[in-house]
Amino acid sequence: MGTPPFSEPARRAGAESGAPARWRTRVGQWRALVSDFTVRSPARLALFTFVIVISLFTSLLALPVSSAIGEPTPFYDALFTAVSAVCVTGLTVVSTATHWSFFGQLVMIIAVFVGGLGILTLASVLSLAVSKRLGVRGKLMAQNSMNTSAASTLGEVGSLLRIVITTSVAIEIALALMLVPRFLILGEPVGEAVWHGIFYSVSSFNNAGFTPHSDGLVPYETDLWILVPLMLGVFLGSLGFPVLMVLLAHRFNTRKWSLHAKLTLLVTGILLVAGALLWAAAEWTNPDTIGYMSDGDKVIHSVFASVMTRSGGFNLVEQGEMHQVTMLLSNALMFAGGGSASTAGGIKVTTIAVMFLAIFAEARGDTDVRAFGRRIPEGTMRVAISVIVLGATLVMLATASLLVISGTSLSRALFESISAFATVGLSTNLSAELPPAGKYVLSALMFAGRIGTITLAAALTLRQRNQLYHFPEERPIIG
Repeated sequence: MGTPPFSEPARRAGAESGAPARWRTRVGQWRALVSDFTVRSPARLALFTFVIVISLFTSLLALPVSSAIGEPTPFYDALFTAVSAVCVTGLTVVSTATHWSFFGQLVMIIAVFVGGLGILTLASVLSLAVSKRLGVRGKLMAQNSMNTSAASTLGEVGSLLRIVITTSVAIEIALALMLVPRFLILGEPVGEAVWHGIFYSVSSFNNAGFTPHSDGLVPYETDLWILVPLMLGVFLGSLGFPVLMVLLAHRFNTRKWSLHAKLTLLVTGILLVAGALLWAAAEWTNPDTIGYMSDGDKVIHSVFASVMTRSGGFNLVEQGEMHQVTMLLSNALMFAGGGSASTAGGIKVTTIAVMFLAIFAEARGDTDVRAFGRRIPEGTMRVAISVIVLGATLVMLATASLLVISGTSLSRALFESISAFATVGLSTNLSAELPPAGKYVLSALMFAGRIGTITLAAALTLRQRNQLYHFPEERPIIG
């Protein structure tokens, strides 16, 4: 007699043979769900991607192996450092040089590199990896983030993403090759010099501002062999990938530059020159910062401060020792930030350009806002207003929270909040003094500053619907 069809061995055999099929079915269903999510909601995918990345690096930094003394790092310190690294901010609550082991520093610099690629780049790469396609909305968001507006380029987004990653790696390698020989000349061992060169190159291009030396850049405050590569890395990173690709393609043929590239370079140049002149004028005689230095060293410090204040985060002087007027200037430069789709933060220089162009057009009585022979759409101006209002609101709420939590002065709370929102990393040392509640506030602000305005701008750009009717027009009184 054969085995009964419903005997225990038969059921076991059937279950074993059906298990792989059920597993493949569940995997397929999960893959379809994730694929649908990535294609239909790229903005939420971008948010989800950063949350996952930050969670991963927080877990790694909390491990005992990441600490120099082999003990677990408190969750709030690991989270703050992970957010600061992934959001390429550079604010610290523990010493990068002494608290973290080599493994911990390696985790930090990988987090900086990953975060520097940008939220939309990461979301696009994840979407391609999971669903093998971006979908039209995902392509449009990635396209918008890289300023490639031609419809024919929709199929080239994957290639553009590869260009972004390749360009980042190439620039960071070039910066490291400039820095490593100098550290060797200064007497560092080969392994240490190579590591410091790589660390500073990644940190500078991604506008992070982390330093692997316990005393920061103070020993090199007049060493142009180190300061110039750092300034160059921060400057290139702050321009943004759309501008870098235009420069690589057309170089100095300005007639072929996009409007975005022209506005970014123009406003960046104005802010750099004006920032250096005003910073020098404010601090020239301050004995606590640069007042005791030679004129040449004062100029170096002023230019360095102007470059770094807009998102770089490296500093040569104690921020708390600056005059109040200098801190106000720094707040303005930090809030302005760098170029769109860059490793810099802030509300972005093109946002400032669009708003000033709108003001000038209104003052002249023009109906169109124009720049370099191009008309700027009204939708772009609405996005610019939204970004500015959102940024100012987040900074105000965070500043109020820090005042309640820490009881510190308004100037310190405002400086730290703008630095966190603009992902700059300059600090009056308030971050390290805050209780866990204050660290959570700054962590949330860094996260919102890195993804909030970018995602909002991209989402609003795509959220355009046709209206079948218009209400009667009536102008309220403004001003």
